[in-house]
Amino acid sequence: MFSRFLHRIRSSKTPITSLNSIKPFTSLNPKPPTRVAVFWDLDNKPPASHPPHDAAVKLRTAASSFGSVKLMVAYANRHAFSYVPAQVREERKDRKLLNQLENTGLAKPAEPYFCGVCDRRFYANEKLIAHFRQIHETENQKRVRQIEAAKGHQRVRLVAKYSMKMEKYKRAARNVLTPKEGYGLADELKRGGFWVKMVSDKPEAADRALKEHMVDVMDRREAECLVLVSDDSGFAEVLWEAKERCLRTVVIGDLSEGKLKRVADVAYSWKEVVMGKAKKEVEKVVGKWRDGDVLKKLEWSYDPVLEKERGFCCGDWDYGFDSDGDDDEVENGAEMGDGGDWWEMDDEDGAGSSRPCR
Repeated sequence: MFSRFLHRIRSSKTPITSLNSIKPFTSLNPKPPTRVAVFWDLDNKPPASHPPHDAAVKLRTAASSFGSVKLMVAYANRHAFSYVPAQVREERKDRKLLNQLENTGLAKPAEPYFCGVCDRRFYANEKLIAHFRQIHETENQKRVRQIEAAKGHQRVRLVAKYSMKMEKYKRAARNVLTPKEGYGLADELKRGGFWVKMVSDKPEAADRALKEHMVDVMDRREAECLVLVSDDSGFAEVLWEAKERCLRTVVIGDLSEGKLKRVADVAYSWKEVVMGKAKKEVEKVVGKWRDGDVLKKLEWSYDPVLEKERGFCCGDWDYGFDSDGDDDEVENGAEMGDGGDWWEMDDEDGAGSSRPCR
């Protein structure tokens, strides 16, 4: 029994992997995409002419053409979030007038209003609002209070239990309820993927906070391309700093000619971003950037230390000629000759001489 065990140990050989079977490491891995950071100055450039969520999605789509979007942030004070555009105010007035006509029976909707939570039908918008507030809003408040009162694993279970119901309530509330302040700018931008930050009401507080955030991103090297949505010329210094650090800069604003657009590498109008025209032109811009990067790599710059290490600067090369010795030889040749020119050659026997025969 023991002999069989020894025989198995001796017969079993560990397979040796040859070096030829190991695949060598190749540098064919694709280059990581350019990291893009989007900074939005809401005080200077609010999405007044377009719905906030649609504007955020369009902006993200345009920025993603330059690379991988890693950061999207928007800064504003309280007045920017409480502001209601003229178009939204007109829509609210028309909706209020239509509600009055529906309550009196003078107007009837072509299709009934559906509740987004329970799918119940209503033929008056105000009845739908009353139903939504009395039932669904009350239920959602109860869920929120339960989650806030719970702790530990119980809180985690409640969040998982009510997550789908609360999300469904939020989607329905956006179409039924009117925001108490503003027109839901912050919530819509958050839904579009932006990190929204409210600053104090001091003058230029949002600009200072946005500049500090941009410089912090550059110091940490978190992005290679900065996208700024603003027309404020005060951001020109930050863009110059970004260009000195070899970062790509893109400006989106409504001014056709401005200081920011002269400093930035690429500039688009807000209309071009919303219509999708900017995304079509990005391919040409990115192609030019890549060509520029290739040309920079091919440029040669003289480095004396590197050249000395390579051996090009070792030793002294003497490219001079000793002209004094040549002159002496010519003078001696002229004195030793028999009066003939120096370019006339004679053989020893006189044959083949260039002199005429006498």
